[in-house]
Amino acid sequence: MRYNLILFIAFIFAVAGLSCKNKSGGKYIDQGEIHYNIDYIGSMGAMPKEALPRNLVVSFKKDKILFEMLGLGNSGILNLSNPEKGIYDTYFSLFTFKYFYAAKPGEMYPGFEAMDGISIKKTSKTMIICGFNCKNAEVTFPADRNKIYDIWYTNEINVKNTNASTPFSLIDGVLLNFFFFMGKAEVHFEAETVYKKDIPDEIFNRRENFKRVTKENFMAFINKMRSL
Repeated sequence: MRYNLILFIAFIFAVAGLSCKNKSGGKYIDQGEIHYNIDYIGSMGAMPKEALPRNLVVSFKKDKILFEMLGLGNSGILNLSNPEKGIYDTYFSLFTFKYFYAAKPGEMYPGFEAMDGISIKKTSKTMIICGFNCKNAEVTFPADRNKIYDIWYTNEINVKNTNASTPFSLIDGVLLNFFFFMGKAEVHFEAETVYKKDIPDEIFNRRENFKRVTKENFMAFINKMRSL
């Protein structure tokens, strides 16, 4: 009986170890990739779940950041921040439709309207995610301040202003477990792997073959896709 218990405990630790990996070779890296699993709670409209992005990849190099959330046929959303060149772009692609909006420095990326009224309270709770020491913050919204969402972030990855154009701009660290509201759905992100790797500067350049539109037109197109 005791031998079986030991095997069971060893199995639990093995599964836990596989759930999130730090392949950085150490902490305080200043360039690399973070891979997140995505979980959807609620309706994403008429979009079939098979077509929805299942992973988020964040590429970072000092203060340059690229968020890529792509699904079937490379359809999806990209957020690009390159302060050196004054680029704060959001890209949306759905098969042959390709649009982008160029935000101003300090402006929130479009698509976060459902996060209005967010309140963030940092706590003393800690947790280790992918080998990084993480801090906790509790998030609430005006509709129900009693409903609390936990987010987790680390200061052990050297990337600057990673949340500057998001609803989590008050968080001074890299988010490893967080969420967004998209329309009526909750989209949750959990870090799976952190890689240390050389990231070429070219991936932080403005994308070609996308049509530049106003914020109003960009959101009108997104909302139209949600309501199909």
